[in-house]
Amino acid sequence: MHRSKITVVGSGNVGATTAHWVAVKELGDVVLLDVVEGMPQGKALDLMEAAPVAGFDCRITGTNNWEDAADSDVVVITAGIARRPGMSREDLVQINARIVGEVAKQVARFAPAAIVIVVTNPLDVMTYLAYQASGFAPHRVIGMSGVLDTTRLRTFIALELGISFEDVTALVLGGHGDQMVPLMRYAYAGGIPVSQLIPPERLEAIAHRTRYGGGEIVELLKTGSAYYAPGASVAVMVEAILRDKRRILPVAAYLNGEYGESDVYAGVPAIIGSNGVEKVLEIDLEAAELAAFKASVAAVRETLAKLKSN
Repeated sequence: MHRSKITVVGSGNVGATTAHWVAVKELGDVVLLDVVEGMPQGKALDLMEAAPVAGFDCRITGTNNWEDAADSDVVVITAGIARRPGMSREDLVQINARIVGEVAKQVARFAPAAIVIVVTNPLDVMTYLAYQASGFAPHRVIGMSGVLDTTRLRTFIALELGISFEDVTALVLGGHGDQMVPLMRYAYAGGIPVSQLIPPERLEAIAHRTRYGGGEIVELLKTGSAYYAPGASVAVMVEAILRDKRRILPVAAYLNGEYGESDVYAGVPAIIGSNGVEKVLEIDLEAAELAAFKASVAAVRETLAKLKSN
């Protein structure tokens, strides 16, 4: 049986943790690719040596050579610098734009049939750059944002109610930044709207914590940003693609008229399957929700425009 091949570009905390979650789910063989010599090799070997006790069967290879990524089914781009305290995701833009642009060109060369998942911040902008630099059809380039933002929102709701994390579903739209839009009307606990279970002022506090969830971790860690939840979120997307699960997940998808926006990447609910984004789903938004979404998309466009002018 043919095993799927997943290349993770960048073997820092997010890349290595992504490889870990992907291996545990046995989604395929993993290639950990990085410019730093020895680091991807060491992490890959360490992770593969866990296979007998953790009970997974996949080969994990560390490399500095793009040829090892040849014919990958999925390529995850985590390469770039991480946030430090006091930095916004946008502060990373110039440095990471160069890295992501170069990586996307290599993906097009060595893995021309791959679906690409972008994790590098500022996420929506980097996903757009990867789409442009790769020359891939937009449905094959996806940003991992909403899955992470919603898992944070779901965590906070479950903690508030003292219930199982599994029973909470939620939706966060817009750019992956402080202007993201947690849609509390679309949050459910065991099928019950959370607005029936949590008072409005607590819901607002939970929404606020979700918007600044990444920043909260950056401030606590002092030397980097989150990686366990981002890695797990990427693994969910990789699984949906390789197993053609057609899951409805909030992702940074290319908009072509949906929500009145075109030629931009932003967080929306979409069906994710073997072709990447199978379909963007348009849901009913109240005026305030749509305005917040538009403001979030405008912030993405602003960062893109600054990048193009430099």
